[in-house]
Amino acid sequence: MRRPIHRRTTRASAAAAAATGSTSTIFAGAMRYELKIVEYTRTKAVPNGCSMKYPAFTAAGHTWHVGYFPNGVIGAEEAEADYVAFFLYLNDNDAAEEAVKAQAIFSLLDIEGNPVSSYTFTTVLVNFSEKKYWGYKNFIKRESLENPLYLKDDCFSIRIDLAVTPPLTVVVPPSDMHRHYGRLLISKEAADVEFQVGKKVFDAHRLVLAARSPVFKAELYGRMKESTTKSAIAIDDMEEEVFEAMLTFIYTDSLPKMKRRDEAAMAQHLLVAADRYNLERLKLICEDKLSKNIDTGSIANILLLAEKNSCHALKEACFEFLRTSRSLNAVMETDEFEYLIDTCPGVIKELMSKLIVNLGQSNEWRREMGL
Repeated sequence: MRRPIHRRTTRASAAAAAATGSTSTIFAGAMRYELKIVEYTRTKAVPNGCSMKYPAFTAAGHTWHVGYFPNGVIGAEEAEADYVAFFLYLNDNDAAEEAVKAQAIFSLLDIEGNPVSSYTFTTVLVNFSEKKYWGYKNFIKRESLENPLYLKDDCFSIRIDLAVTPPLTVVVPPSDMHRHYGRLLISKEAADVEFQVGKKVFDAHRLVLAARSPVFKAELYGRMKESTTKSAIAIDDMEEEVFEAMLTFIYTDSLPKMKRRDEAAMAQHLLVAADRYNLERLKLICEDKLSKNIDTGSIANILLLAEKNSCHALKEACFEFLRTSRSLNAVMETDEFEYLIDTCPGVIKELMSKLIVNLGQSNEWRREMGL
């Protein structure tokens, strides 16, 4: 099989195709195309090398059309001019960024609509982005085509089954940087700073800590740098488990797995640590966890944390809980609430103002407040 050396097509050729009354049908998601050539005898008058262009069809997001050469392709040998030729074209204006590769089966159909095996041809896998067309210049000799098994009422049909290969894509896996840094923390390889927390010593890497926390950066590379190189840095006001969880977050951007009942308590401690070392994302994660775990027993502590660590969204969540809670009196009787009154009178004043606005001076509100 060789491609045509040259193809003469004009607007007139398309008009000629329409004049024949040919019809086309698209099957199975535009992957099968059937073309009926009517008034075959009239098409024999088309000059050698001229094609009749038929209505376009769509397959795999691209537009295609079929060219029918009733008297062979131009440049063909004299004997080949006695053959009918068919070619499949990727439309020139159907530009594609990626290669459009496809394989096609050209089949002559008998008068019953079944493919004729002796006139069924399968192309190689063709890159239509480069070649634009592919087909068969010696599809069938006109003498053979005029057999009554194929030609009826001066009509015959062909079918093209087109399989377009999906473009090759590179699957990029999600980032695994956190795993590499996590392994670095566990292995302690090239660690150059130590922290003494309780009875446990933690090894870490100055550059990682400094990159993640401006507070660590100032401590490890600022004026205090000299004092941090001689011995382990003591962290006296943080529990071992909390410091370890914070280190895990610094290296992996996620928290270690823990039991659900421990998450809320750990979130309270980590909120303080995150605020201390200016780990804004960790702080927001803790705020989110705590806002979903507010209850009568914990609200006073959570509200105190929200106030001292400038967690405005968490504080609003606490106010909303108290506004809708039927247990305000029980909350007010806890030691934690008494401590809140003593240490943060401004919060209590803000709380009262919100309750007044939302509940009004109702008898129910007065009873809850003991007025």
